[in-house]
Amino acid sequence: MLALLLLFADLTIIKNDKLELSVQNPGGAFTNLRLLADPNETNPMWKGNGNYKGHFLCLDGFGPSSKEEQAAGLPGHGEAVRQSWTQTAPGVFETRLPIVQEKVVRRIELLPGEQVITVETTVENELGFDRPINWAEHATIGAPFLTHGKTVVDASVGRCLTRPDEKGGPKATLNAGVEFTYPHVPLNAGGTRNLRSVPAGANSLDHTGCTIDPNRTHGFVTAIHLEKRLVFGYYFPRADYPWLQEWHNYPASGELSRGLEFGTQPFDVSRRQAISQGKLFDVPTYRWLPAKSKISAKFVMFYAAVPPGFDQVDDVRHENGQLLLTNNATNQTIRLTAQKIP
Repeated sequence: MLALLLLFADLTIIKNDKLELSVQNPGGAFTNLRLLADPNETNPMWKGNGNYKGHFLCLDGFGPSSKEEQAAGLPGHGEAVRQSWTQTAPGVFETRLPIVQEKVVRRIELLPGEQVITVETTVENELGFDRPINWAEHATIGAPFLTHGKTVVDASVGRCLTRPDEKGGPKATLNAGVEFTYPHVPLNAGGTRNLRSVPAGANSLDHTGCTIDPNRTHGFVTAIHLEKRLVFGYYFPRADYPWLQEWHNYPASGELSRGLEFGTQPFDVSRRQAISQGKLFDVPTYRWLPAKSKISAKFVMFYAAVPPGFDQVDDVRHENGQLLLTNNATNQTIRLTAQKIP
């Protein structure tokens, strides 16, 4: 049984007795997530602009397009975020990417009584040859949920690298192209920063790319608002999404945003660059889409209250129909009913 769907001209609301998710059209972005028990209706999603807001799908492409692709009409971050999506069944949305000639089906499921949303995406190759593709879930939190001194981020990552190129420009504060152990990252000015939180007085723009811990079958990334005592996060198979890019966008205006972008490559770079690189840390930087075939990937998104003192997520796992979020230091575990986990 699927949760209630409310349909509007440019918005679909998927709702049960615990959560409410807004899906924008065109673009298919998840723009608002509300925990019904939260009197403040706190939305963790980035406000963004146009179709680029909240959590949007980067397919087929994650990063800028080449000058030749631009001339052919292919936008950065792929076509999916600009296309109109058709709802073909409750919670099932589909679109076609005309330039790369792919069909995409997105199935979103929120069961009654649960605080876990399952998303399955299937991509079909309409062409008669195997091809590498680039795919990322551009999950992004933003102000006011993302706030200095009040929000912390945790992730199950292995080897990490600061962005090697100059995309951050004059606002970049991290040493470029340096391997580091998460969450402590080296700074241009010397010393390190703990990536779990937003630095005080920030006016910076940085990117980090990490493998999902190879010792795990599933990865996670979470954000806790310590004052509101709310946790938002994702849990996904490492085989589907082996990389996590974090976009640390902290302007002086206070309109903070942070990408928790899990996908097929460590950084949002051009198709040519990702495929030419091939691997980083012995992990592929693209995925194959076979001729006239389909591939799929799944993840879950969750949003819940946390008990007093729960200030860090050390592990997320699925056991006996529950998603378990654990804080080892305080010996606390949050248990969320989750019948369908990838």
